[in-house]
Amino acid sequence: MEKTSFKEGTIANKFDAYNDILEQILGFRFVFQTFISNPNIKNILDYGCGPGKVAYRLAQSTNLNIFAVDESKEMLDIASGKRTHPEVDYHLIQNDRLSFLKDNSVDGAMACYVFINTGSKDRIQRIMKEIYRVLKPDSPFVILDTNPDSTGIEFSTFRNGIPGKKYTYGEARQEWLHIQNQEDLILHDFHWPKSMYQELLKEVGFREIEQIEPTLRDIPDEELKIIEQKHEFNQWKNEWDYPPFVIYRSIKPTQE
Repeated sequence: MEKTSFKEGTIANKFDAYNDILEQILGFRFVFQTFISNPNIKNILDYGCGPGKVAYRLAQSTNLNIFAVDESKEMLDIASGKRTHPEVDYHLIQNDRLSFLKDNSVDGAMACYVFINTGSKDRIQRIMKEIYRVLKPDSPFVILDTNPDSTGIEFSTFRNGIPGKKYTYGEARQEWLHIQNQEDLILHDFHWPKSMYQELLKEVGFREIEQIEPTLRDIPDEELKIIEQKHEFNQWKNEWDYPPFVIYRSIKPTQE
């Protein structure tokens, strides 16, 4: 099973149509907090920005300048067409290289749902090393991915993996994204245990690694009501009791 090719126009457009309300509440909310809470952060790298939803939302709610990069021209075409913003700079990258960024030049970085679509541990490490290179010392790197311990559990907007199946290290795995008034978008990604993320972050040099696994019970009632009204959605399922995502916060340490 090959990984999903986001370079195909039909997949890119269907992915853009997916309602990512769950990712917003239990994923991006916690990623953004890392950057918003630090007044020293002025610019951010969004590695694997896809159609630009995350970078655009962050730019709308902050004064941050965002370098949004992806290897898919099709995704970036959607981003540039739908989500232009004066503080978001979209860049097409090749071979996982951030050649337009100098060493120690970025205040923070995030990689959202990138590594689950990467079938090689060595490549994941290579991407982490490149992000480490461009980050300034004492700057945060945040990873957001689907939670490997919640594989097979039906959530309100998606299911990752087959119920009851035990996936091995790096095994190919399907994900079903539920899209309103359309057939599910089936993505082909990979099963990486939480220990792999911890191990590679440490090997690359990141420190102060923190792992967060929020459920809807971690969201204040009033905040949840506002989100439900805004998106006209409240058909929640197992995200009350099981964390659909996992977030890793880490720091590039100050060099001695």
